[in-house]
Amino acid sequence: MAIERDFVEKGMRRSQIDEFLAEELERAGYGGMELARTPMGTEITLKAEKPGMVIGKGGKNIRQLTDDLEREFDIEDLQVDVQEVEEPDLNARIVADKLANALERGWYFRDAGRTTLSRIMESGAMGAEIVFSGKVTGARSRVVKFKEGYVKHCGEPAESVVETGYGTAIMKLGAIGIQVRIIPPGAELPDKFEVEEGVEVEGLVPEAETTEVEVEEADTEEGLDELVEEAEEEAEEEPEADEEAEEGPEEAEEPEDEPEEAEEETEETDDEEAEDVPSSVDELQEKSYRELQKLAKEAGVKANLKTEELIDALAEEYGLEGGDS
Repeated sequence: MAIERDFVEKGMRRSQIDEFLAEELERAGYGGMELARTPMGTEITLKAEKPGMVIGKGGKNIRQLTDDLEREFDIEDLQVDVQEVEEPDLNARIVADKLANALERGWYFRDAGRTTLSRIMESGAMGAEIVFSGKVTGARSRVVKFKEGYVKHCGEPAESVVETGYGTAIMKLGAIGIQVRIIPPGAELPDKFEVEEGVEVEGLVPEAETTEVEVEEADTEEGLDELVEEAEEEAEEEPEADEEAEEGPEEAEEPEDEPEEAEEETEETDDEEAEDVPSSVDELQEKSYRELQKLAKEAGVKANLKTEELIDALAEEYGLEGGDS
């Protein structure tokens, strides 16, 4: 557990130093810091929008800041270096602090968000996102996002490529959290690719050895003889298939008993029709309404009558007892 505790202690010390510098250098436009261990001691590199305010007249402010850091965090042989931020609008930490100050001075959050977002994109960023969370307009807390361009939210690029900054605006209704994400210009994303035209690909794809072996075998005399023999065998099989095809039509002319079968079928259908004709009114009454309608259509009687009327009409049509005369 000693190694894990060591990592946790170093991370906590780094975050505490960052918070201390953010409070001390708020007016100078603090843009983050980098902490590194060197053979000569500990080196802290500050990023500021106004490095002159950090250094002070004759280096007075930077010496005072170094002494405060050594005393507050028990750091020996500390060296503090200050670097100027070339493009403040592309530094997420500085942009978040500026938005917080703008809201505290009375700016409407929509105007501040849109203006800041357009300024970031004009500086050449590939994408940017600004998120306000809190009581921005009323008593109920909500989240409002302003986004433009391309922004990664997950995966390794979201940690290595996207710069993230946080700020807090203290308002009358409560605190408003501000989150800024920026993808700087020229960032290399894993899903980006380019297609080059006019590139020779002959040497890029080597030929397989198996294809060369197959070509060499085909060029030998034995390979040619085998191909010739296969072609001759196929040619011999083709005439046999033609003869079988010619014999097929002659056999098809043999069936002569089909007319008799057709006559038998017609006789069977006539018998079935004769069987469908009712022989008495009782038989009509036993049939269902659908069967009665079918008989009525065949006999030419109206099929939309009621059951009793339909039975009487069919009995009269077929001359059965019980029909209306």
